[in-house]
Amino acid sequence: MIEPGFIGLVAIPAGLGLFGFIEPCTIGSSLVFIKYLEGKNASVKVLETAVFAATRSIFIGLLGVLAVLIGDTFLDLQRYAWLVLGALYVLLGVLLATGQSRFFTRSIGPGLRRLSGYRGSVGLGLLFGLNIPACAAPLLIALLATAAASSGVTIAKGFTALAVFGLGLSIPLVMAVLVPQARGWLERIASLSGRYPAIAGLVLIALGGWSIWFGLFADLKASTSAS
Repeated sequence: MIEPGFIGLVAIPAGLGLFGFIEPCTIGSSLVFIKYLEGKNASVKVLETAVFAATRSIFIGLLGVLAVLIGDTFLDLQRYAWLVLGALYVLLGVLLATGQSRFFTRSIGPGLRRLSGYRGSVGLGLLFGLNIPACAAPLLIALLATAAASSGVTIAKGFTALAVFGLGLSIPLVMAVLVPQARGWLERIASLSGRYPAIAGLVLIALGGWSIWFGLFADLKASTSAS
């Protein structure tokens, strides 16, 4: 059960979010967003990263509400999200590894370059908000376990816990953009896709494969019933 106090609604979700930042299924989204920021000035990077983090947090919070409302079915929806986003990472990785980086930046969907400004940050925040990492499974299970409580309180818990989790998931990226030294480190990571496209592509393919594997084989419902 999710307790209504600070520990249950803030501390634990924030800690899980920070931990989730380094999980394979979210590293891929961070790499794609870093690529999206490439070439922009420092102030724009800070503002767009803040917009991305806020959008992602609110959207994941709304997913928490959905989890409470539809129960175990949400776990199936999350499984599909892992599969779809894993396939996206593999596709981007193949494009990079085969030297099609121009297609990567200009032609995928609306194109990363055409997704300019805050609209792009909002769009990526919504897209990668679907990618709730594996470490959030206990939090989702706790939400589903409280679904029998009064709907108003449970919905509020669902939104708060998952929104804080989503914020924790993005805070390391925000801090990295805010700190000049870390911003330079991010620039170097982004530049790897240009200097070593095959390596960058293989990394994304591996991360996508992990996400697809988890979507296919993770037994979340067994954990739910056990709780």
